[in-house]
Amino acid sequence: MGGIVEDRETAGAPDGGWGWVVLLGGFVITGFSYAFPKAISVYFKELMHDFGCGYKDTAWISSIILAMLYGSGPISSIMVNKFGCRPVMLVGGLLASLGMISASFATSIIHLYITAGVITGLGLALNFQPSLIMLGSYFDKRRPLANGLAAAGSPVFLSVLSPLGQLLLDQYGWRGGFLITGGLLLNCCTCGAVMRPLKVKERKACNQELKEMLPHEAGQENIVCENNNDKKPNKKKLLDFSVLCDKGLIIYIIAKFIVVLGLFVPTILLVNYAKDQGVPDKEAAFLLSIIGFIDIFARPTCGVVAGLKWVRPKMSYFFSLALLFNGLTDVCSATSTDYKGLIIFCVFFGLSYGMVGALQFEVLMGIVGTSKFSSALGLVLLFEAVAVLIGPPSAGYLVDKYKNYELIFYMAGGELITAGIFLALASFCCISQKKRKDSPQTHQTDVEVNPKR
Repeated sequence: MGGIVEDRETAGAPDGGWGWVVLLGGFVITGFSYAFPKAISVYFKELMHDFGCGYKDTAWISSIILAMLYGSGPISSIMVNKFGCRPVMLVGGLLASLGMISASFATSIIHLYITAGVITGLGLALNFQPSLIMLGSYFDKRRPLANGLAAAGSPVFLSVLSPLGQLLLDQYGWRGGFLITGGLLLNCCTCGAVMRPLKVKERKACNQELKEMLPHEAGQENIVCENNNDKKPNKKKLLDFSVLCDKGLIIYIIAKFIVVLGLFVPTILLVNYAKDQGVPDKEAAFLLSIIGFIDIFARPTCGVVAGLKWVRPKMSYFFSLALLFNGLTDVCSATSTDYKGLIIFCVFFGLSYGMVGALQFEVLMGIVGTSKFSSALGLVLLFEAVAVLIGPPSAGYLVDKYKNYELIFYMAGGELITAGIFLALASFCCISQKKRKDSPQTHQTDVEVNPKR
């Protein structure tokens, strides 16, 4: 039986019960999906030695996994709408495991791109997005809490997978580590198996990322072109390109594209950088755990601050501040070579990284509104999939050519700073200008309603 996404008009979310088991499954899936592409970097040094390749070549592995995770949304949507959540997640778990098991027998770096990159990345994508749908099906009133707990899987797993990967590398080599990791990824099948569909009268096609972010009413709205005067309900499109008419969304897409070029570079290359500076392997792998641990507390704290009445109307500027904070952290830490300096960098990077992660989708929702969030998110993720294929490999190329890690920190930091400044200035010039154009109409209405004023 496939997982059926419930219609809120025909069935209510239990907000508990078996939903807590579903939440645990979502926690595990989120952890593997977002932490694994970064934690796999602990193997890069050995891969470079065995295959005679450079930093650029190994960085492609993480980039491909992230690109598949971001860019496979339409594929996942089609499969979920046709077969349901549970079978899609079971297939995804098998693919993720098969990719890493096959990677343990790789004889070239190209084989790793196909197995660990494409196959495992696709498997994780087929698990991640349906898990969000099921989470939205089981929780309504407690949905913010459920989403927050599930999202915590990313930093928690990053704190665990990085030192675990180093331990497996020391004991069994990278081939043995990949093989055991493939076995661990079979737990995604277990998580898929517990995604028991709710009994409903009607199947409802929905977007998985929308279910993560929006209240249930928004999931029932039809996505209609902004300038369409026809009031008849339309079938929901997979991607509604009319959202690109919104200047605010164009600004956000450009900013996020620049952000993704540099956001993942430090976490992917940090372990190799520490090892090249003479830091022991276990201590180098532990640096990612520090980032993950700080991130655990940074995300919910930033979410609370973002919900304050005086902050929420200025969310885009708060997001710009987070981008500037992350970029300055990279730039100011470019010359850190000792372990103490790297620890300080990880603390501030984990804090700023958590802020960016907590605010990015809230800003997007504020720009396009709830009814168009699904299509806007799909388009944003497609652009990010392209950017993530450029950023880390480009940083690896700089290290290979100039043998200088400082350049990648300056590059990544510069991109984040550029994105933050661009978003703030563009938001002020375009979005504020739109509000000023609307203000005379509002004033006129006030005068008509209150003629004595």
